Order: sequence, then C-alpha cells, then structure tokens
Amino acid sequence: MSEFEVPIYNALLIAGYIIAPITFIFLLRVSAPYGRHARKGWGPQISRRAGWVIMELPSVASFGIFFLLGLTTGATLVWIAFALWQTHYVYRGLVYPFRIREKSKSNPVIVVVFAVLFTTINGYLNGRYLSIHADRYDAAWVSDPRFAIGLLLFVFGLGLNFYADEILLHLRRKDESGYRVPHGGPYRFVSCPNYLGELIEWTGWAILVWSPVGLLFAIWTAANLIPRARSHHAWYRAEFPDYPQERKALIPFIY
Repeated sequence: MSEFEVPIYNALLIAGYIIAPITFIFLLRVSAPYGRHARKGWGPQISRRAGWVIMELPSVASFGIFFLLGLTTGATLVWIAFALWQTHYVYRGLVYPFRIREKSKSNPVIVVVFAVLFTTINGYLNGRYLSIHADRYDAAWVSDPRFAIGLLLFVFGLGLNFYADEILLHLRRKDESGYRVPHGGPYRFVSCPNYLGELIEWTGWAILVWSPVGLLFAIWTAANLIPRARSHHAWYRAEFPDYPQERKALIPFIY
C-alpha cells in the first residue's frame, strides 16, 4: 500500500466505525423506504430487480478488483476467504434478483445510491486488506481455532440465509400478490431468519479473517439488519392479527 493510499484507507476505516452507530440509531427511528416499508416522498424510483443488481454487484467487483490487483504474494489459502465472499455476493447480485417477483415494486434511487457507496467502499476495504496481508493466511491460519469457528459460522449463516430465502420465494403462487406470513423451518422461531443468517455469516467472516475491517463489516451488518428485522416484525404483527405471538424478530427466544 502506497504512502498516498494509507491515510485514505485508514480514514475510511475510522469513518466506518463512527458512522455505523449513527446509522443504527437512525434506522431504529426511520425504516428504510423499500419493500414492505415503501412510501412516498423519497424521490425517483428504480425497478426492484435493477436496484438489487446495482446495489449488490459493487461488492463482487470492488472486492475482486482490489483483491486481485493487490495480491503480491504466492499465498494460496487466502483464496478460501475470497471464495466465501464471492459465493455470497455472486448469489446476492446475479442470482437472487432474477428469482424475486418483479411486479410493480421499486426502490428509491437514493437508497440504491447509498447502498452502492457502502458496498464499493466495503469491498475495497476488505479486498485490499486481504491482498496486502495475504501471507497471514497460511497453513498456521488454517489450524487456528478462529479459522474453524469463523468458517463454520459463515457456512451455517449462508445456508440459513439461502433456506430462508427459498421459503419466501415459494410463499405465494404465481397468480398471487401481496404478503403472506411465512411458516416452517426457521420461521417457527423468528420473523427474519434470512437476516439472522447474514448476521451469523459476517460474524463468522470477522472471526475468520480476524481484522479490524472484518469486524467493521460485522458491525455494519448488525447496524442495518437489526433495525430492519425490528421493523419487519412490527409490520407483521400490525398487518396480521393472528401472527404467532411466540415468534421473535431476529434471535430465537430472545429478541
């Protein structure tokens, strides 16, 4: 990393730690205006599918570019971390958007812009860190308990996220519209197991890579998804009088 890049990288990292709790507090008060929480007054709109692709693909591109261009060692095991990241975001950016129902749903452009800003910077910070410190992720790293714990959490969270998505994607018949209450699987316990899966994933990532930027991403994931799950849970209860009372928002039996 050049002398010019170091202060920029560090400034982005510090800014991320400062802005994350502010974002968390803001999102507890104001639900992001897309999906079931969509409402007027947030400016121009973009189709839901296009919005998803535009928001998620920078994570694939930014991370991949800065990882590949910065990799200067012969380390091979760092590619495990690379593969995990790209597996999640290739699915999220290139597969999932084409499985959801397009219909007339849309996302505010301003939400997409902020998401692109975040995913681009986040991809840069994580990809750059791994490429610079690739020699850390050697044979000793694979035998470290943090690798096993982080990998298991990531894979479990990814599987939970995929499973929860499958239930949602098959919740309605093709000729149906509107929302229905999901049942079965992890939805027996929480309203948003897909979000829980992502929280587990990126907590696992933070343990796996054991870096300040990995920790920052886990914090940002929580800052975004905990308020979102809280809003979803409240919405379900308001819209469906018979919504299961024992079901929690995000963490089984707790929250």
